[in-house]
Amino acid sequence: MTEKTKLEWTELDQRAVDTVRVLAMDAVEKVGNGHPGTAMSLAPAAYLLFQKVMRHNPADPHWAGRDRFVLSAGHSSLTLYIQLYLAGFGLELDDLKALRTWGSKTPGHPEYRHTAGVETTTGPLGQGVGNAVGMAMAARRERGLLDPDAPKGEGLFDHNIYVIASDGDLEEGVSAEASSLAGHQKLGNLTVIYDANKISIEDNTDIAFSEDVAARYAAYGWHVQDVDWTQGGTGYHEDVQALYDALEAARAVTDKPSFIRLHTIIGWPAPNKQNTGKIHGSALGADEVAATKKVLGWDPEQSFQVADDVLAHTREALDRGKALEAEWSGKFDEWKAANPDGAALLDRLSKRELPAGWKDALPSWDADAKGVATRAASGDVLTKLAPELPELWGGSADLAGSNNTTPKGQPSFIPAEFATKEFQGNEYGRVLHFGIREHAMGSVMNGIALHGLTRPYGGTFLVFSDYMRPAVRLAALMKLPVTYVWTHDSIGLGEDGPTHQPIEHLSALRAIPGLDVVRPGDANETAAAWATILEHTDRPAGLVLTRQNVPTFPRGTDGYATTENVHKGAYVLLDTDGTPDVVLIGTGSEVQLAVEARAKLAEEGVNARVVSMVSREWFDEQDDAYRESVIPADVRARVSVEAGIAQSWHDIVGDSGRSVSLEHYGASAAYQTLYDEFGITTDAVVQAAKDSIAVAAQISGPGVPPGRAAAGPVGPADAS
Repeated sequence: MTEKTKLEWTELDQRAVDTVRVLAMDAVEKVGNGHPGTAMSLAPAAYLLFQKVMRHNPADPHWAGRDRFVLSAGHSSLTLYIQLYLAGFGLELDDLKALRTWGSKTPGHPEYRHTAGVETTTGPLGQGVGNAVGMAMAARRERGLLDPDAPKGEGLFDHNIYVIASDGDLEEGVSAEASSLAGHQKLGNLTVIYDANKISIEDNTDIAFSEDVAARYAAYGWHVQDVDWTQGGTGYHEDVQALYDALEAARAVTDKPSFIRLHTIIGWPAPNKQNTGKIHGSALGADEVAATKKVLGWDPEQSFQVADDVLAHTREALDRGKALEAEWSGKFDEWKAANPDGAALLDRLSKRELPAGWKDALPSWDADAKGVATRAASGDVLTKLAPELPELWGGSADLAGSNNTTPKGQPSFIPAEFATKEFQGNEYGRVLHFGIREHAMGSVMNGIALHGLTRPYGGTFLVFSDYMRPAVRLAALMKLPVTYVWTHDSIGLGEDGPTHQPIEHLSALRAIPGLDVVRPGDANETAAAWATILEHTDRPAGLVLTRQNVPTFPRGTDGYATTENVHKGAYVLLDTDGTPDVVLIGTGSEVQLAVEARAKLAEEGVNARVVSMVSREWFDEQDDAYRESVIPADVRARVSVEAGIAQSWHDIVGDSGRSVSLEHYGASAAYQTLYDEFGITTDAVVQAAKDSIAVAAQISGPGVPPGRAAAGPVGPADAS
């Protein structure tokens, strides 16, 4: 056993910790709401991490060599904000005074891109744990790309991911999924401090949470330690040295993630409200604040009191950080000189640029009435792009063969001991196996994207996007370039029946601000869609793909357009001479119905235009002139056709339009039978077109352009 290092902990450090407690009380008291209790009791732990343990440079929060910190217990945002203030990341005292107010740098929960030093947006409990697992996985993948032969722990890009998690985080299922995956992946660069204070909003967690969490993590394959400041419930001693020893021991274990259960008393040392639900999520009240300040030896008449010598002491983190980065930069220069190809790759990945000529690798398909499923086309795209884009990696939630998410010939990202006959790999591979953990998959992919250099994708059936939705929403809020490969996108999946057939999902996903929902109509549109998704670096995208074959349309011949305008979200696939009588708008597997309906209408003298609407979000970003060229305002007769609810089409088809849709659950049968029985057919589109033309003829006045939704997430945080 190695000799333990004595922690340097001075009276000035202790005063700094008590300053944290006072600031937490005062900030919540000023705004009148918030979560002071955890910030008070975790003050020594957070201070220890930011001032004594983590490698970071407050003057350069994006330094590539830094350790990462994730506050999964995002409700206790002051736990992070006060450390950012003390260490010199850019927050000042006035920012703490502005907690939870309009336009402040200190919103109710930490927000990525909004406050320097915040590595991820947290608040929905458990998500931060999943993000941290993704960061740890990304760090290993990036090491494999850039510096795989360096001794473990000594590589230029080696660093640690630290997490503070609460009881609530570990009650949420997403953290269990992600932690199971982390143990399996042997992520020795990940350490979670679990604040086991046994208090949540409903007071004592015994009412709902009684398992041995440490034993659970041991079963996951984590290295588990216990630090008990409550002394088994007999007293209270903030043994910072014991926590430091545990963190050092965690750092030394490189073949397992580490879990430190830290027993605390929430709200310590508030004399009356400590260890109660009242201090978890409410201001202490003036009397309790004053009483607590007296316990700490603080002047109860003063607010936001920070001694000059305390701030000067904690701001020494700036000098330490600059020295650490300077030392690292020297080694980095040596690495660059010895690894010019790696340096060029790092430069490109850091800028999120794509290599010259990468699109030349994209596959294309000849016209074919039998066609190919768009999920299969997507798989071909991934196989062709793999050699060109080492940053593109991903996998599936145990549905790789169905989602077509495994590029051919690529190794799995897995400790070698867990490789199987079907999937060979190593710790630096690129094919991800999330297991049947869709929620964690979404959260982990967010963490991978947050880490900064690589582009993750993850696949499952579209219906199971419901399991992922909280993580998808956070990806949109954070503007992360995460790609979801959602296959089996409609009743077209057939015999599995209504439990697996998405009906409301497309509209529900389109309702998430900042998420691109992309549903290509054939194989060539799928390749073009992938190209557009990869060119976007500021948003997530859901690529929605068919199980069943769909025709591959001619391109640039026989009246069919090329795919050059797929990136604009909607384009005229087939046109007619002059102004059309009706515009038929299809997505995905239903584009073929619009094409067939156009031919039938032509036989009856009706001129129809076919528009393939690959992505409403991309189309909504286009200027008025382009949108008018695709769906003219004066052509009020419009029909949308999509095998799902029509909710997201009403503003496109307008006051005279009709939607061929499915407003109820599906059934178990061959997909051809389901389309016929539920009336999603060529004849239904033809009749809808006639109905729309008849209604439009009775309406006079100016034309109605297709509706346009606001693009992207909006709000004060969006300005940065």
